[in-house]
Amino acid sequence: MDAKERFIQFAARKGLRRTEQRHRVLDVFLGTEKHLTVQELYDLVRKQYKGIGYATVARTVKIMCESGVCRQVDFGDGSQRFEHKHGHEHHDHLICVKCGRFEEIYSPELERIQDRLVKKHGYVQESHKLDIFGLCPRCRGKKSK
Repeated sequence: MDAKERFIQFAARKGLRRTEQRHRVLDVFLGTEKHLTVQELYDLVRKQYKGIGYATVARTVKIMCESGVCRQVDFGDGSQRFEHKHGHEHHDHLICVKCGRFEEIYSPELERIQDRLVKKHGYVQESHKLDIFGLCPRCRGKKSK
């Protein structure tokens, strides 16, 4: 099942009306691979669809998160961002505390360590995220000068 179908089925189970505006917001979100704030998504949506309001975008993002289409990420800059989740490989993030730059990372070795820790402590994992905060090479170079 693709992300759009997942969203449609989730909304139907919740008894939410199937609106053109929600689907336009979803289409714009799915059309970008960026980590967007609600405001950034709203700005992108408004470029194509002038009649969609900020509240509609914000509510649609909430529904997308609840449906598993996207997830909220916090890079420590005071903004909540949203990234694709459904149909995308799990990954973690390296985040620069100075410039806000981030890298998506995936490490099979790290995933195995996390799995062992979960098992060792008797947990049943539902999800996880790892965000590592530090200085990127560019900012680290500026600091040493």
